Amino acid sequence: MQDSTDHSAATELADITTTRAGYDGVAQLYADLFKHNLESRALDRAMLAAFAESVADLSSGPVADLGCGPGQVAAHLATLGAEVFGIDLSARMVALARAEFPHLSFDQGSMERLSIDDGALGGIVAWYSLIHLPPDRVPMVFREFHRVLADHGHVLLAFQTADLPDTVEAFDHKVARAYRWAPKRLARLLTDAGFTVIARMVREPRPDERFGQAFLLASKVR
Repeated sequence: MQDSTDHSAATELADITTTRAGYDGVAQLYADLFKHNLESRALDRAMLAAFAESVADLSSGPVADLGCGPGQVAAHLATLGAEVFGIDLSARMVALARAEFPHLSFDQGSMERLSIDDGALGGIVAWYSLIHLPPDRVPMVFREFHRVLADHGHVLLAFQTADLPDTVEAFDHKVARAYRWAPKRLARLLTDAGFTVIARMVREPRPDERFGQAFLLASKVR
């Protein structure tokens, strides 16, 4: 994969620069903190397993873990049989992922402009990586997901839930400004972009989590 990030300070949006710098600064701490995160989250693993099985059934291309961080979700998907690679804004995160999981491919880039051919992917995972996108740019990102996915390809989203129905709410994330979504609202944007939502799950927060957690599994339909 080629680096699809525009590194020009004159053209890059300020929120992208801030998010990249923030994750570069906490990359090792983040990697250590979340290294074994999935081991205690059976419901989260169940969604990843359902996604991996759905992609495998189609055999329509590899899986892109967009906003892959230090690579733990990509590595878990690989244990489920997925052909997976990762892309992240943060060069430091990519370096850590490559060091920890040398059998997988990781590159720096942006989910807003993917250097991936039309219809080349069987699946996309955005595991808490949409949360830093300003809400008005999410529809464009979903259209980009639609472009690079094969027919009937799958996308899996994980995100923090909003308190009020059908809303999106900013919150004070420790790294960069972030947003919580009502699942219904995010599902509607997926539908508008040409996806059918086939499963959704909302679970209560664990003691180490501030908010409810939501997951949407969708398929490209047109």
